[in-house]
Amino acid sequence: MAQTVATPVVPVARRRNWSSIIVGLLLLLVFSPLIFSIATKIVHNPLLLLGQLKVGLVNGAIIAIIALGYTLVYGIIELINFAHGDVYMLGAFTTLILLSLLNIGTKTPWIIRGPVLLLILAIVMAVCGGINVGIERFAYRRLRNAPRLAPLIAAIGVSFVLQNVGLVLGGVPVFEGDYWALVALVAPVIVIALAMVLARRFAAGGERKMPVWGWLILIIVAASLAIAGFNLVHHGLQSAVPLTLGDNVMGETAPGPKNVPEVIASVSARPLLETPFRLTWKDLMVLVMCGILMSSLYLFVQRTKVGKAMRATAQDRDAARLMGINVDATIALAFLLGGALGGAAGMIVGMYSNSAVFVMGFTAGLRAFTSAVLGGIGNIAGSMLGGLLIGLISALSDQYIETRWTNAVVFGILVIILVFRPSGLLGEDVGQKA
Repeated sequence: MAQTVATPVVPVARRRNWSSIIVGLLLLLVFSPLIFSIATKIVHNPLLLLGQLKVGLVNGAIIAIIALGYTLVYGIIELINFAHGDVYMLGAFTTLILLSLLNIGTKTPWIIRGPVLLLILAIVMAVCGGINVGIERFAYRRLRNAPRLAPLIAAIGVSFVLQNVGLVLGGVPVFEGDYWALVALVAPVIVIALAMVLARRFAAGGERKMPVWGWLILIIVAASLAIAGFNLVHHGLQSAVPLTLGDNVMGETAPGPKNVPEVIASVSARPLLETPFRLTWKDLMVLVMCGILMSSLYLFVQRTKVGKAMRATAQDRDAARLMGINVDATIALAFLLGGALGGAAGMIVGMYSNSAVFVMGFTAGLRAFTSAVLGGIGNIAGSMLGGLLIGLISALSDQYIETRWTNAVVFGILVIILVFRPSGLLGEDVGQKA
């Protein structure tokens, strides 16, 4: 009887390691001329590198804040909320409207400007958080157990709706120093509050719940009464005590870019630090605000009881529900926090670049989603890391390669990283949620 010789089996992990090394060496060989050219430019002018690192760090911090909104929602219900970038856009528009109505600028003393900016930040975050919660309640909640394609299409549809809301806002006349407009906002707030109370009553109505067409009628009536109430109160106040108003900040065309009032010294002003990379007050504002927001969110999720409930819901919704966690409220909280962060990013970008346009959410949302995937979508620290990396890669590509190739470089690096780390840099390979 012939003796059979056992064929040695090469472990799968070892084969993968060798294939990864070979692919990595091939990529290094192909791109070695480009790498050598970039290294030569860096050696000749190292201060330029420091300047670009500063630009990348500032832009990356903003991208990371937006990316956190994506990762919060995806981490809990595995939904890619494509409308998040447009919530960020509405944050910039809300900032533009409030700054213009209050007529806040660089000439306003800091003792007034500082508290007012903090108040505006709180309002913008509350408005955008409320918009995101409303989107979850009326657009996503009913599709939570539907096939994955249904909520994805709904998110794209909501994105287009919010873009058109921004387009409508761009055509609304907003005059500098129109304080009566702020007072008149009390009327729509009251109408919306009453509509929410009425909606909660219908939602808790037992077996006879209101149909979809009833919700649509309620929303249309509430919106009409809110607009009518605002116009009535504003016209009455302006007629009784006329105000001297400034220019219309929305310009002559609704789609055109809007100029956000400057509240921090411009880039051309004297910088905070001349060397080695010219740090301005605006740069410091972005880094400080983004650092506070990112660290606050991380500590909230990791150290608080509510954050523990969010992590439990992200791991297993059914088990979390059995343990007494209100899953619907936890998911709504994730949307609230994500929208608030998007609104804060909109305000930061508005004050930094002094511009806002209704399509600004698409590009920013694409970059933020890319950074979330790069770092590991669903992982808060990974989204922060991904945002900073995307910002740095974009800045270095703009300077050392060419601006028109930046998107190709960013997404090329993303593809290469995902080939070796499919779950992202800090992501974990988890099973599909129900």
